[in-house]
Amino acid sequence: MYRVVDQPTSAGCRTRRYPSDTTDAEWALLEPLLPRPACEGPAGGRPEKHHRRAIVDALRYVTDNGIKWRALPSDFPPWQTVHGFFTRWSKTGIFERVRDRLREKIRSRAGRNPAPSAAVIDSQSVKAAETVGRPSRGYDGGKKIDGRKRHIATDTQGLLLVVLVTAANLQDRAAARKLLPALHAVQRGVTWVWADGGYTSKALVDWAKDTLRITFDVVKKIAGQVTFVILPRRWVVERTFSWITQARRNVRDYERLPEHSATFINISMITMMTRRLTRRKKRARTT
Repeated sequence: MYRVVDQPTSAGCRTRRYPSDTTDAEWALLEPLLPRPACEGPAGGRPEKHHRRAIVDALRYVTDNGIKWRALPSDFPPWQTVHGFFTRWSKTGIFERVRDRLREKIRSRAGRNPAPSAAVIDSQSVKAAETVGRPSRGYDGGKKIDGRKRHIATDTQGLLLVVLVTAANLQDRAAARKLLPALHAVQRGVTWVWADGGYTSKALVDWAKDTLRITFDVVKKIAGQVTFVILPRRWVVERTFSWITQARRNVRDYERLPEHSATFINISMITMMTRRLTRRKKRARTT
């Protein structure tokens, strides 16, 4: 076990006790990617009362266990403090920046270009709790789900590039006209995008080509297919949705703001990538 020694605080230090807590290797990877505390900036300010590692551990705990903010265990900083970091870092795009740097590290380690040239997009409808207001929720008639829809783009390894959360009644073809420009804005090198049959539209294909210089390739089901078949490219993004929903906070949507739903998705992906980057390779058994 490690002990997280905070800066002077009445809470003292906390012992690693939850599966979601960062390991020393993970924290060494994450700490340089976080913004500098205000007290270290030119304007100065009061030192932060709670150590950043305790804040990150608390955010990962909420994401992994799906608890209410007010139910945060007492060995973490106060829930108001943790939620304050959550909202500030969400507004300033910190989680997206950390996610992108980790993805680049994984791609580089795999011998790939850090910036992808192809992507896969898909959507997932999830039920919404009563905390989700009517303006940002809807009914997906195809899936028969009242809630929200997550639209994501991943690289060919299934690593998240962008995420957009909308009401569940927004059609995939309409959402693609929002998702693809967002993808193009942050990944200019992406020139080929795969999607499933729900995105079938000649107008969308032509728009993507003429406006964004992206080849939009719809991977359709095999003719006569009646049982489950793994289709090229599409399975990658479907696996990513499986990774995302391993975090209980993402099984259902509880957030008042769609942006906060996207943040929890990013946190779950950040956790997955830090674990992958710091995982020790098993030694080959000798006979």
